[in-house]
Amino acid sequence: MEKIKIAVIGAGTWGQTHVSIYNEHPLAEVTAICDKNKAAAEAAAAKLGVERVYTDYNEMLKYAPCDAVAIVTPDFLHADISIACAKAGKHMLIEKPLATTERDVFAMCEAIEKSGVRAMVDLHNRWNPPFNTAKQIISTGKYGKPCSAYFRLNDRRWVATDMLSWTARSSILWFLGSHSMDTLRWLSNDEPAEIFAMKHEGVLRDVGIDTVDCYQTAIRFRSGMIAQMENSWIVPNGNGNINDMKFNMILERGKVDVDTSSHNMLEFSDDEKTIVPDVLVQNFVFGQCKGFAYESIRSFVDCLATGDEFHVSLKDAANTSLAILKIFESVEKGKSVAVDNLI
Repeated sequence: MEKIKIAVIGAGTWGQTHVSIYNEHPLAEVTAICDKNKAAAEAAAAKLGVERVYTDYNEMLKYAPCDAVAIVTPDFLHADISIACAKAGKHMLIEKPLATTERDVFAMCEAIEKSGVRAMVDLHNRWNPPFNTAKQIISTGKYGKPCSAYFRLNDRRWVATDMLSWTARSSILWFLGSHSMDTLRWLSNDEPAEIFAMKHEGVLRDVGIDTVDCYQTAIRFRSGMIAQMENSWIVPNGNGNINDMKFNMILERGKVDVDTSSHNMLEFSDDEKTIVPDVLVQNFVFGQCKGFAYESIRSFVDCLATGDEFHVSLKDAANTSLAILKIFESVEKGKSVAVDNLI
């Protein structure tokens, strides 16, 4: 089978991760890497063996041989790039979220559907083994319908202060809340109907980063299920795991509990602290990318090659972003809002 030629836009840490995974995949070939920062793009290309380097994605789409594009840029930059890719006839994997405004969501969906290309958004918690297993069990119907759920998905403060250079232009709702909302929608096979949310701010602003610290969001779904979402990026850096992820769901005749941060699979301790290494999300085994955050990227290539449906549909990604926007609306208005903007 002929390899799928893939170009990557974004030469940061996660863009380089995409290149590494495509390099490992027997059905993929990276043909170009693009970044506004020429030095970063050239360094990544040299490190990972990519032949062509661009600083303008329009030039890349015009001249680089590629069947598909991985869009690995900050979340607020997805729209123009994806629309250009659609017009150029390129399939695409877009890092979450799909977009950060309602206008961009609908413009992207229209361009992608009109062009006939295939697009997937990397909402990778669907590949998380405990959650994927829970989905399989819930889907049997043995335990009845979901009644309530709680999902805490937080990050250490380091993510906001050091890892990301664009924290102030984004939100923890886009960075982690997208995964939370998508997971709740996916596990319940349902859509949110009403949202009430509150925020806390001040911790990050005190260190010069103009963004909200955390959100608490109550959701009533169309089926009647109620859920609570907690998303924060001010967890102390001394926390054992970079992620603080706990999930619970009560069904009519059963319940699900997931703890992937204090997972009791592996710990290292010394006189100062205990570390809980990440062995689920992204880690390396014999020098190769392993972990569920990598499997979603591999799945994109697999489904392009076989023609199978992506495990995250464009509608899924759109509705996740549109529901997140209702959280912002609720916080701004200080009251419950109807989720009346879904596709």
